[in-house]
Amino acid sequence: MRPDTSAEYVDHNAEAARLERTAGLYPEDAEHLLLQAAAHLELADDRPRASTLYDRLLAGGTPLENPFLVRALKAANLWEYGHEAEARAIIEGVRAGAPRDPAPWVIVAEALESHDELESAQAAFTEGAVLLLTDVAEPPYATRPLVIGRHRVRRMLGLPHDDWDTLADTLHSSPVSLDELHDPKRVWSLGSEDPAELRAEISRLRAELGSYREALSRPFPVAVLHWPADELTELLAAYPSLSAEYPSHGEHLATIEASLAELAASGTPNLGIVTGTVPSYEAFSASEGASPTDASLLPQYATTLAARGLAVAWPPQRGSACWCGSGRVYEECHGDASA
Repeated sequence: MRPDTSAEYVDHNAEAARLERTAGLYPEDAEHLLLQAAAHLELADDRPRASTLYDRLLAGGTPLENPFLVRALKAANLWEYGHEAEARAIIEGVRAGAPRDPAPWVIVAEALESHDELESAQAAFTEGAVLLLTDVAEPPYATRPLVIGRHRVRRMLGLPHDDWDTLADTLHSSPVSLDELHDPKRVWSLGSEDPAELRAEISRLRAELGSYREALSRPFPVAVLHWPADELTELLAAYPSLSAEYPSHGEHLATIEASLAELAASGTPNLGIVTGTVPSYEAFSASEGASPTDASLLPQYATTLAARGLAVAWPPQRGSACWCGSGRVYEECHGDASA
C-alpha cells in the first residue's frame, strides 16, 4: 500500500506495523521498508514513533544506501512536532554533506519552505541544482522537483527568472504554466466572490493536481537486471542453460548500457538497474513455483527487485561511480560516449 493513499482506504498504523514486520523478515530491504513505515506513521500523526524509526535506521550497524535521505526525512518530521532547533541542525548537516541524490535536497528545502523560511529554501534548492545539474545535458527525472521547487519559492519571493527557472519551465509539462501555478496571488483568488476568478483557479488547481497524480502514479523503474561478475559465474555454474542469455560478463554489461540508452532515446522515463544474487534469484524462482533455468523469470525477477525499492536510477548522477561496480566514475566507464 502506498504511503500517500488516503486514510479513508488504509489504516496507516496497521500498515506501518506490517512494514516493520516485513523489514524483520528481509533485513536487506529494511531501509526501504522502514522509510515507508515512517511515512505511514507521519500520516497517522504519530510523529514521535516515526522519528524512532529514523533513529533506528541511523543507529543501525548496517551502512545505509542513502543516509542523507533518512536524515532529511527525520529533520522534516521533527520540525512538524516542535523540535525546530534539532531539525535545523540536521538540515545544515545535510546541506554541508552535499548529497549526490536530489531527494534530500528537495526534502530539506521544502521543510524550510513550509515554515516560511523562503530565502533559506531558495538557497537549498539552488545548492542542490548547481551540484547535480551543472553541465548536465538532460536532467534526470528525479531532479525535476529541485528546479520546479526552486521556481515556486523564487516566485513567492518575487525574484526575476534566471536560467534555472527557464529550465524548470522547459521541464514542466502541464498546460498551465509554472508562472501561473506558482503565482502568489492565486491564494487571493480562493477567497474571491467573482465566479470567473474561482473557475480560473479551479482550472489551475486541476492542472496542478494532474501533475501530482502523474508523479505519484509513475510505475516502478523500468529496471534492467545486473549480475556482478562473481554472481554471474555462480549462476552459470549452477544453471549452464542460462549461458545463452549471458555469453560473457563483458557482453552482459554492454547489453545493459545499450538497452538503457535505447529506452532513454525512445522517451521511456524512470529507468533503473537492479543487482541480482543467486540465492535471491533461487528464492524468487521457488516462490513462483518455477525452475531457475527458465530464462523468462529473469525480467520478472528484475521487476520484483525494483518493486522492493532496490532499483538504482540510471544514468548515475554526474561524477558518481559507474553502476557496474568497477570503481570508476560513470563518465569514464560505461558512460563514456567515445568508447
